[in-house]
Amino acid sequence: MIGCSVFLLDQVSHELVAKVFDGGVVSDDEKEFRIPADQGIAGHVAMTGQILNIKDAYSHPLFYRGVDDSTGFRTRNILCFPIKDENNEVIGVAELVNKTNGPWFNRFDEDLATAFSIYCGISIAHSLLSHLTMMMYHMKVSAEEVAQLLVTGLEPVEEIHPLFAEFTYTPRSLPDDNTPMGILSMFEDMGFINTYKIDLHTLARFCLMVKKGYRDPPYHNWTHAFSVSHFCYLLYKNLGLANYLENIEIFALFVSCMCHDLDHRGTNNSFQVASQSVLAALYSSEGSVMERHHFAQAIAILNTHGCNIFDKFSRKDYQRMLDLMRDIILATDLAHHLRIFPDLQRMADAGYNPKNQTHRSLLLCLLMTSCDLSDQTKGWKTTRKIAELIYKEFFSQGDLEKAMGNRPSEMMDREKAYIPELQISFMEHIAMPIYKLLSELLPGATELYERVATNRVQWTKVSHKFSVRGLPSNNSLDFLDEEYELLQSQGALGDDSHCDDTHCLNGCLDDGDGGRGQ
Repeated sequence: MIGCSVFLLDQVSHELVAKVFDGGVVSDDEKEFRIPADQGIAGHVAMTGQILNIKDAYSHPLFYRGVDDSTGFRTRNILCFPIKDENNEVIGVAELVNKTNGPWFNRFDEDLATAFSIYCGISIAHSLLSHLTMMMYHMKVSAEEVAQLLVTGLEPVEEIHPLFAEFTYTPRSLPDDNTPMGILSMFEDMGFINTYKIDLHTLARFCLMVKKGYRDPPYHNWTHAFSVSHFCYLLYKNLGLANYLENIEIFALFVSCMCHDLDHRGTNNSFQVASQSVLAALYSSEGSVMERHHFAQAIAILNTHGCNIFDKFSRKDYQRMLDLMRDIILATDLAHHLRIFPDLQRMADAGYNPKNQTHRSLLLCLLMTSCDLSDQTKGWKTTRKIAELIYKEFFSQGDLEKAMGNRPSEMMDREKAYIPELQISFMEHIAMPIYKLLSELLPGATELYERVATNRVQWTKVSHKFSVRGLPSNNSLDFLDEEYELLQSQGALGDDSHCDDTHCLNGCLDDGDGGRGQ
């Protein structure tokens, strides 16, 4: 039986990614098989674009015998050929092993493989182009929109709100129409526009296109992306990130925050795999299907005419920026965070060294996760509202999973989820350790950890309130707002419009007998 492997060329990482390996389709939950695009037989074909017919594999200098030695399989002959698009550019490689009806592959086999590669390349290119074209059609930004955004010039951040650069400010309070200017103002205040000579019209078009690149699920939408980006800005302004990272790394972090959830559908990686979605087929990886898609969408926007904010970069810096963005966006997968957490802790224990490339890479991942979860550092009312949005999105996915005949996890099941306890578990096992570690690395972040810890206490009180009232596990949290509004109307609470201090909001968690929930 002939063995067959198909690799697609990842232009960003310069690697060949297996889509079919030894005759079997690589499933999305398997460890992704990648090889450098310039190594081995497949790499040679990818680089030269020429077919390679090897009659005796063991005598060929590019053949690696390690797999045969470990499996007992014997490779006799190989026919490896490039897959090209309509522009004759290599987009992948196919490899056939051990011809069955002859001693080796002949000229007829080469002609057949060449013909097949043409049709294969066209099909792959059309599939990717169709997806990209449809997305770009819906995200088109007009010249009028760009001009309207820039008509009054850049707005100083202090004019957006006096507390805009403070951790106490709630970015979700900014009207949606004002958020693009908010992004531009942060670009200006962080010095990126001058440092990297970014054309304002290009930047405006990029920002508007990124905004349009978000769908409208309850939580993973543009409002979330803006909030995450704003928190990155706060870290820069208040914690002196310039002392810990290179400027290009901070720039990459901020742009990644903007783009990190592009085209999110309100469903997670597990759902993409279970539903055998197109995304799962395109971005098979170690569980990071959506994160790879978000990064691919960011690249598509940068490649759109008039949107490349890195167009003044040298080739070397441009490649580095894309590498940084890829690593930072992939770090938003919490599974990735949990894998590197021991390394982060060891780095904190040993002491952070800004000259150590590994330390900077780890810190960037931690900062991205901190930004992604930054709603947990705001006041109780914001945190509570965010939980409602998140579980609304979770429950919608759970409903879809049930319709597919699958059993959703507890947090996705509206009939089983006990929101207060799920939130307490999330705070204790994910959020608090993240901000505790951040405070160890960046001493100024201590107040962030303290706010997260205070919100965790509030969830304990909510859980107690559920018990006292005998509420079902899936009860709405709206009653908390009703009590909050009642106390506010009675003048029992301070102004929470922007200070968002948790201690001002504890009143809504009073027990029925007037005491505090425990």
